[in-house]
Amino acid sequence: MGIALTEEHLALASSVRGLLSRSPGHEALAAQGLLGLHLPEEAGGQGYGLVELAVALEALGEGLVGGPCLPTVLVSAVLARSGRCLSLLPGLADGTTTAAAVLEGHGLGSPDAGLVLLPVRDGWAVLDGSDVEVEPLEGMDLSRPPVRVRALKVPEERLLGAVPVRELAAVLIGAEACGVAAWAVSTAAAHAKVREQFGRPIGQFQGVKHRVAAALVALEQARAAVWDAARALDSSGAGPVPDEARLAAGVAAVLGPDAAVRCAADAIQVLGGIGYTFEHDAHRYYRRALSLRMLVGEPGGWTEEVAGLAVSGVRRSMEPDLPREAAPIRERIRAEVAALAEEEPPARLGRFAREGWIMPYLPEPWGRGASPLEQVIIHQELRGLRRPNLGIAAWAVPSIVRYGTREQQDRFLPKTFTGEIVWCQLFSEPGAGSDLAGLSTRAVRVEGGWSISGSKIWTSLAQYAHWGICLARTSPDRPKHEGITYFLVDMAAPGVTVRPLKEINGDELFNEVFLDDVFVPDDLVVGEVDGGWRVARDTLSHERVALGDSWGPGSQHTDMVKLLQRLPDLRQARREQAGRLWAEGQAISALGLRVTLSQLAGADAGTASSVRKLLGMRHAQAISEFCWSLAPTDPHWARMILTTRAFTIGGGTTEVQLNIVAERALGLPRDP
Repeated sequence: MGIALTEEHLALASSVRGLLSRSPGHEALAAQGLLGLHLPEEAGGQGYGLVELAVALEALGEGLVGGPCLPTVLVSAVLARSGRCLSLLPGLADGTTTAAAVLEGHGLGSPDAGLVLLPVRDGWAVLDGSDVEVEPLEGMDLSRPPVRVRALKVPEERLLGAVPVRELAAVLIGAEACGVAAWAVSTAAAHAKVREQFGRPIGQFQGVKHRVAAALVALEQARAAVWDAARALDSSGAGPVPDEARLAAGVAAVLGPDAAVRCAADAIQVLGGIGYTFEHDAHRYYRRALSLRMLVGEPGGWTEEVAGLAVSGVRRSMEPDLPREAAPIRERIRAEVAALAEEEPPARLGRFAREGWIMPYLPEPWGRGASPLEQVIIHQELRGLRRPNLGIAAWAVPSIVRYGTREQQDRFLPKTFTGEIVWCQLFSEPGAGSDLAGLSTRAVRVEGGWSISGSKIWTSLAQYAHWGICLARTSPDRPKHEGITYFLVDMAAPGVTVRPLKEINGDELFNEVFLDDVFVPDDLVVGEVDGGWRVARDTLSHERVALGDSWGPGSQHTDMVKLLQRLPDLRQARREQAGRLWAEGQAISALGLRVTLSQLAGADAGTASSVRKLLGMRHAQAISEFCWSLAPTDPHWARMILTTRAFTIGGGTTEVQLNIVAERALGLPRDP
């Protein structure tokens, strides 16, 4: 979805792309005010912040803009943050002065730069071009070669002290890296749509399709990390950078440049021979990505820093910034929640159900008809009160509300909300797997209803369920996605047999369910006969605001830190691994926040849920594997390494999710 989320930021990104198509030079960027986006108006800037600058830099990265833009805006951001040498800012903002910077021992900028930022003693200094010796070097990046800088003199008035150059560079370099990665993903996808091999587009082959989709997933994770780091630095004000912002910047440094390198390399692979030619631009983006990763600094140092901050207790808040109109809504909801809190638990549960607190996005009387903004506020205000976990019912209820009869709603929903009715989902079948429409369970018309026969598998909690939502084929002569009907099945009815399946962790969560001439009356058909596919799609993708960032019990980056706090003497390689895992987990949380904010703005979250699932499920597995390797005798982690193995299978396998991302987000051709 790009770093930009709001309408203003989306317009800014579009404006920058339009400018680049006409005149990509440094003077044109300055004339449009882009070099001073983040600077105060009194310094000749636009009065915005690093988020806006990151949005612009992502677009510049897509256009592979070279020259002095990146080092110039970095130096001006450093000066603005330091509060020193502010008289230099107007020239940097209007383009009359360009700058270079020395980062991690590597010079970025042109030999004729008017100002140079470089490390000195215990801090940083910004020197005039006449006070340094700058030598051009041959480097990897053809459009922005490196320089070697040697200070000739360091005037006292140009010392900046310990300013957060590394953190600011991580954000700005990360933003440009996201643009490089975005170009690579879109270029690879465009090629995969039209390049044919063996009689069909190569994007239809899963090896190619999944490579491009996985690259997009890495890009979205990087965008979330960079966006969050820009927000953190913007909100931290002047002076020393708080630990929370340092943590966010470290995450951006770990994930942003790496995503650019990966996506650019994958683009060359998808392009094949043409991508390896000097004439194609792919190698130029790959070169830029490698250079950006070098400039931001050794990943190991950043991951160690991230791990150290996390273990010391630093956390990055992921609360959405709500608009002004949220205040009266919060006041009203807070008063209602206070009244709920005074009730005894049984009475409170009844009110939860009656007053629509459990699924507030549903229409009244089953929910509260809550807007996205109200949903967020309700979620925040109810944190201290435990609401029932509906389990599979959370999928079944919206479809009964939308497609069920009033009699079905009155019969099932109140007791579902109070936990008196437990549901299971009778969708998956042994021969169909993730191919939901490939089911073979049959429903035959009989007097007063239907007789259902077939078998289902991977049915969670079926041994405890009172009712099941069931798909069965009612018209086998119709096309695959037609002729399917959605039924409500009494799990205690004659002909229903449940056989628990023991999983590798010893649990019995999943079940086989056998249906032998199970009678279902006509009044338990949800929606139209032969129209069950439409109802099932609603069940699997009902609308609500995405809240929370939990990806499974005992398998989150925060749980990993609890273990690390008991193991202080880890080897460096282990600390680096822990830091990368923390960075990935924090970025997933930031991605969840971005989805929430996008929905609050009325935008379609698109395939973000599939991206989050892909990242979250694999991350839970990686956390469990890492923690078990540190504590193999800990029964909790021994259990979790086995439990999380199912995460990339259940609810849509990794491969299915990659297909969804590739086809819906990138427009790659569907599997034949």
